[in-house]
Amino acid sequence: MTVLLIYLFIIMPAPKLHFSPDFSVANNLNSAFYFSRDDVALPGFAHFFKENSDEEREHAEKQLSFQNKRGGRILLQDIKKPERDEWGNGLEAMQCALQLEKNVNQALLDLHKIASDKVDPHLCDFLETHYLNEQVEAIKKLGDHITNLTKMDAVKNKMAEYLFDKHTLGGQS
Repeated sequence: MTVLLIYLFIIMPAPKLHFSPDFSVANNLNSAFYFSRDDVALPGFAHFFKENSDEEREHAEKQLSFQNKRGGRILLQDIKKPERDEWGNGLEAMQCALQLEKNVNQALLDLHKIASDKVDPHLCDFLETHYLNEQVEAIKKLGDHITNLTKMDAVKNKMAEYLFDKHTLGGQS
């Protein structure tokens, strides 16, 4: 599973934490609608990225709720538009998603270290329970998909990309 990371810039004191939202939700949603276009028609990829977008939104809401429970103040910033509106193929989109997941994972690990250094077991537990394991699973899943698409030479072989979409991602034609 993936996570929309809300970066914490100041951990203590609790009532005044500042947030800057990541654009993972927007990027996954953008990819979902790209792959559902009539000139792309890869419904499995569309479904995969839509599910990731929904999940990241839920995780962002969970983190915001957690912050409110702890008496923090949430200061949201504008979400940056995804750098790409179009993808050459599913492999490129998966590679971009993998890099985003790795970036989010590193930011979560950095946040966990800060929480640990500040002796905040509640935040450490929250991150471990809701995010860290799911990040590793998401990275593994994307890595597996990238490996299979690469082995199939899906960049050059559109039939391989279609079959991956249909049989691995469950796309309906």
